[in-house]
Amino acid sequence: MTNETPEVVKINKWDGAAAKNAIDDAIREVFTGELKCKESFALIDGRLFLCALAVGVALYALLWDYLYPFPQSRLVLIICVSSYFILMSILTLYTTFKEKGIFVVAREKVSNNTRTWEASSYVKKHDDKYNLVLVMRDSSGRTREASVNKSFANFIDTNGTVVQTLIVNEITKLYNSLSSEKKEK
Repeated sequence: MTNETPEVVKINKWDGAAAKNAIDDAIREVFTGELKCKESFALIDGRLFLCALAVGVALYALLWDYLYPFPQSRLVLIICVSSYFILMSILTLYTTFKEKGIFVVAREKVSNNTRTWEASSYVKKHDDKYNLVLVMRDSSGRTREASVNKSFANFIDTNGTVVQTLIVNEITKLYNSLSSEKKEK
């Protein structure tokens, strides 16, 4: 068995998008590694299905127009272009209202209860604050949510390296607060 050392992620600490993505990846590693959750790709699969359907419609229109040049293919092209527009609108609604910036969905089996964890993040333009929202849903339908709003400096050192231990500590704290069996009303 080889002893793998975790890859050190080094980024330009002044690039907000790169910093956000690096921290998101580190949080994904915490859920799939330290917390032993299984990542679920159903949310991404929904987006891929819509994209594949749209590409299929576009390819069908292209093939039909090749086999039956324009005057004959007019009706099929109108239907395919309209379908493509509708599918792109559905995709936009899906990513805006269903995905909502969620970058990891993880499932955890605890005795006879299955918990689903969703982590989403956002950074305002020209801001150094990383906003993380963690949502836990259990099999009984209860939902709990916690969020944290901290500067990138809390997770990235002066060299631009993501400090995994700081992220593990923060996520573990949020995880424990949401996992507690307190009754919320």
